[in-house]
Amino acid sequence: MIIMTFILLAYRSFIQRIIKEKNAQYEAEVQHQKNLALENIKAQESERKRIAVMIHDDIGNRLNILSLWLNNLDTKGDELIKKNITTQMSSLIDSARSISHSLYPVNLESVGLVLYIEELIANLSGRINISLNVSPKFQKKEIFVEVQLYRIIQEFTTNVLKHSEASRVWIYIKDNKTNLAVIISDNGQSFEYDEVKKGMGIKNIESRIKSMNAAHKWKNTLGKGSRLIIKIPYNELPDQNSIN
Repeated sequence: MIIMTFILLAYRSFIQRIIKEKNAQYEAEVQHQKNLALENIKAQESERKRIAVMIHDDIGNRLNILSLWLNNLDTKGDELIKKNITTQMSSLIDSARSISHSLYPVNLESVGLVLYIEELIANLSGRINISLNVSPKFQKKEIFVEVQLYRIIQEFTTNVLKHSEASRVWIYIKDNKTNLAVIISDNGQSFEYDEVKKGMGIKNIESRIKSMNAAHKWKNTLGKGSRLIIKIPYNELPDQNSIN
């Protein structure tokens, strides 16, 4: 009887050790996948930033200088030619700025997340009504987090404009005691998550959420709109002060 009891205890201890090792392996694999996602997004953002800065600072400045030169050029009465060139140059400057902005929010580091979202809202004001509500207690976050949140909001609004037939978008940003909460919603047609979860828009949003170690939930009602709730725990924020 004593021997049987000893054998059972030893067997139970062995099984518990195996389960513990398996759990540790699983947790290590999950963390490894999170690290891979984070490194992948960091690499993408770094390359985007490099190209965006080049367009913004180099090509953009060259176009501005050329525009000033053309404005001061004596065309000797060829006002129509001057007007056409100036119009095309203005269009090129706007395009360069738009491409730079879509690649990476170059000025976000200096102006902050809230002002950059307000600029996005202003740019889209002719196409859709977007309201932004930010907690008075909101404080500037690490640049990595702010870039990811801006990208998520940008992606969400782009999807809304392309697919949802919505007339309104609401954005809420609130600093809580233990987390940063961000809620984005619209009043459009919404979607079935299981049918679109493999689309690049949803993938991009969720990979950025994962890179911040954040929790999220979709609340969709067909014909009545979509809502994305994101909660980023402060003690889980990735240690990324900048994107090089």
